[in-house]
Amino acid sequence: MSDPVRRRRHGEELESALLQAAWDELVAVGYANLTMESVAVRGRTGVAVLYRRWPNKDVLVIAAIERYRASHPVELPDTGTLRGDLIALLNGMGRAQAGFFVIAMATALSGLRTESGLSLAEVREKVLGDAATARMNRIYGRAQERGEIDLRVVPAGVLALPFDMVRHDLFMNLKAVEPSRVEFIVDALFLPLVARYMSGDAVIRRRGR
Repeated sequence: MSDPVRRRRHGEELESALLQAAWDELVAVGYANLTMESVAVRGRTGVAVLYRRWPNKDVLVIAAIERYRASHPVELPDTGTLRGDLIALLNGMGRAQAGFFVIAMATALSGLRTESGLSLAEVREKVLGDAATARMNRIYGRAQERGEIDLRVVPAGVLALPFDMVRHDLFMNLKAVEPSRVEFIVDALFLPLVARYMSGDAVIRRRGR
């Protein structure tokens, strides 16, 4: 018997399949060894099909990273407290984004920044996306409504600290951050800093300017 006729893919279905193939190829061989041809083979299509949608390897890889991140969202918790929300969100980030973050940042550091012409800040934005900032702002906004934090006096660097530290640990350890480490970041580092700014500590306030 002859093999079944392969069903032709079109539109969003085809694009989604090709971006998944690009992500799988990125995971398997890394950015340096990924080519438009190798993605075409993995995606069971012709290389011309890729070039009609993405003009080069860099644009394709960025699109694959953005699609993977968007299709694996981190749930926004609502525990009723700033501490509870932060711990739940940071643990969720560690579980959901460990593999993604390692692959994406390794890609950024292995040539994407240079070949794409993007700045480091632009690469970071492409890798992390707007959703992470939106989740952070939503948690802090709810905490302010409850009176747990005053966003007028707590510097942006302090607000970003727990997220930056978890991302640092993800990249350095190549695995999800331990819950005990998350609690240490929140309880021993972040919340005491917030309390000092909220109390009007003159030394901390002066150094934060």
